[in-house]
Amino acid sequence: MSAPERIPPRSVTPGELLVHGELKVRGRIRDASNAALFCTVAHDGQEASCVYKPVAGERPLWDFPDGTLAQREVAAYEVAAATGWDLVPPTVLRDGPYGEGMCQLWIDIDPESADLLALVDAEEPEPGWKAIGFAEVGEGRTALLVHADDERLRRLAVLDAVINNADRKGGHLLPTAEGRLYGIDHGVTFNTENKLRTLLWGWAGEPLTGDAVEALKGLREALGGALGARLAELITTAELDATRARVDALLTTGKHPEPSGEWPAIPWPPV
Repeated sequence: MSAPERIPPRSVTPGELLVHGELKVRGRIRDASNAALFCTVAHDGQEASCVYKPVAGERPLWDFPDGTLAQREVAAYEVAAATGWDLVPPTVLRDGPYGEGMCQLWIDIDPESADLLALVDAEEPEPGWKAIGFAEVGEGRTALLVHADDERLRRLAVLDAVINNADRKGGHLLPTAEGRLYGIDHGVTFNTENKLRTLLWGWAGEPLTGDAVEALKGLREALGGALGARLAELITTAELDATRARVDALLTTGKHPEPSGEWPAIPWPPV
């Protein structure tokens, strides 16, 4: 009699691991503005590192009175996933040791990755770079702040325009050894007013790529179906309507947005 066939263990997806895994706090991320805990999550023989941000540790924001930072973080992930670009690490809303909060897969940064941001003593950016603006660097001196002319950043700029990201800093950009780029910290997003504040202004006013247009068309369709239903659980009706309007506006103009002049366009410090 032949031996029974050995069935390999089923692979658990990152989402399943984050939702169903046992969450253990290992430490605190001290440079975060709200409570952020470094954790491990284990389920069905698999384990991963993650970030857990409990709602109980959030500081109230006068201009974001509705919902929670955690809900908006999850909503940003849902939108990013719907574009097909996967620019945000898997993120879920779940109970944890300190109550309900956001749980996001930990991303290891590649220390050898090329720089994405720089300050240069020049009036114009060199080839391969896009200008953001001039910044004071002390003693009356200014330098040109630039970011890489990188397709991954360009896609992230489109995502930020859709979710109305009010705080895209350099420290929120995570390049990996595999060549991927992730954006994190999306708690101040989806406001009904134009609050786009980012370092990724290098393409402002330029035509959207064909890739971006196709992603936005798919996003518009998804917002009328399952994605819209999911976001309705995480953000307000007005915020959801405003998200649809931003997608429509991007498709109508066919261009990257430009600073409105009604809100500080660049976060400072930029890291």
